[in-house]
Amino acid sequence: MKLSIPTTLILLALAGPAFAQSSHQGHGAAPPAGAAPMGMMNMDSMQSMMKTMMPAAGDAASTKDFKAADMKMMHAMAVPYTGNADVDFRTKMIPHHQGAIDMAKVALAHAKNETTKTLAAQIIKDQEREIAEMREWLRKNAPK
Repeated sequence: MKLSIPTTLILLALAGPAFAQSSHQGHGAAPPAGAAPMGMMNMDSMQSMMKTMMPAAGDAASTKDFKAADMKMMHAMAVPYTGNADVDFRTKMIPHHQGAIDMAKVALAHAKNETTKTLAAQIIKDQEREIAEMREWLRKNAPK
């Protein structure tokens, strides 16, 4: 599998905490299988997760579009933390919300069910408003 440089950087960023946790024996019982937080995933799990986001030849058109939206969001969220929870929250949530908008647009383009389309349209409206609010807050409040 050939990975782009940003994808590789995401995998490397996730690998550090995973390796750090894997060598630590912890205190108490381990969480149930599949319940480990992202930082505790092993490399096989991370590679499997990334593989599910990569386009495959047999994917439906909607699946290809959803995967592209997932990858775009993952890349956009790969920004360093500042240590300021107010800023970091908004800085991470903006691309997360944009990912929701992008996925809702895929649903509008491919979904057959009218309830799905109505929900997707509402998500676009709500998430665009929230992104604008977060950007405005950052403009006014984030350290320069």
